[in-house]
Amino acid sequence: MTRISTPFNAKTTAAEILADVDLTGRRIIVTGGASGIGLETVRALRGAGAEVTVATRNPAGGERPLDLSDLGSVRAFVADWTGPVHAIVANAGIMAVPTRQVAANGWELQLATNFLGHFALITGLHDNLRQAGDARVVTVSSGAHLRAPFDFDDPHFERRPYDRWAAYGQSKTADVLLAVGVGRRWAADGVTANSLNPGYIHTNLQRHLDDDTRRAFGSMDDEGNLLTPDYYKTPEQGAATSVLLAASPLLDGVTGRYFSDNQEEEAVPGGPEVPGGVAHWAVDPAAADRLWDYALKATLN
Repeated sequence: MTRISTPFNAKTTAAEILADVDLTGRRIIVTGGASGIGLETVRALRGAGAEVTVATRNPAGGERPLDLSDLGSVRAFVADWTGPVHAIVANAGIMAVPTRQVAANGWELQLATNFLGHFALITGLHDNLRQAGDARVVTVSSGAHLRAPFDFDDPHFERRPYDRWAAYGQSKTADVLLAVGVGRRWAADGVTANSLNPGYIHTNLQRHLDDDTRRAFGSMDDEGNLLTPDYYKTPEQGAATSVLLAASPLLDGVTGRYFSDNQEEEAVPGGPEVPGGVAHWAVDPAAADRLWDYALKATLN
């Protein structure tokens, strides 16, 4: 397949993506849309006329409650939704939790929040996506997916030693595979799905990072002051690829692809030293099918 290219770049903002796009009448859900790149995603979509529902764990104002690590919360959100949904931006997430933590049902917390909760939300709203006729699913992954394939033998670190980056990486691999899986199953329903790496941005996602890790990223000096390296983005720039996949007409009919800096990435061998691209293991159709079956069984319990 020919890789998708767009006229945008790493520094394009979310609002610039939608400068000439009218989203009036489009109903869009953004998880984790109360802060960081999720907030900027919401602002850009609303600025183009969309009706955006912010789904967040600690809602305020007109936001709606959604705790992705709690299946009961996800099911309540789904049950309360009526009518079509034109796009779901699976943006909420946690990163690099230092010690193994589990949700109430025993799921490792990063996998529960970043992937399994989103899987339950998206599959629960399948009929609503189908009603829209031309719906989109967007999963916010990370370049960290290059660190780890999905471990089907021990996804919750019940037997292998817990590693915060392996846990985060496999959850973000799962997000890419989720987009592949939706694309393989729901194309006939008019539903497309793509995933993305937003890049490096100062947001609350980094709250679990220690100072040494921040210094290794080049985002903190020796005195503990935050720095913004040239390769970092503003939240408005970090949200751009999410908005591109959720609403730009340039992506009409495109499904099962992975983007960063508003361009489709090429498939590469994975590994911690690989600088970019999408790992072969994250776009493997067989792995996507296997993960779908696993997640379906897990979220039906």
